[in-house]
Amino acid sequence: MNQFKKVAWVLLLGFMHLAAFAQDATNNEAANDLMRSNGKIFLVMTIVVVLITGLLFYLISIDRKISKLEKK
Repeated sequence: MNQFKKVAWVLLLGFMHLAAFAQDATNNEAANDLMRSNGKIFLVMTIVVVLITGLLFYLISIDRKISKLEKK
């Protein structure tokens, strides 16, 4: 479990590092306006949220199964 926490922290900090180098909003303004005008930005955001939520639940279920196996 301790190693899992270390890996989780490394991934979290790694993603935070990537967010610091995100592209400038002015470069993507035309693409964002196109997606907003078509209403597809909401579809993209919904898919991203569903994927992240699914991965989170999957990781939690795997952690519980491993914990049960460790207790045996």
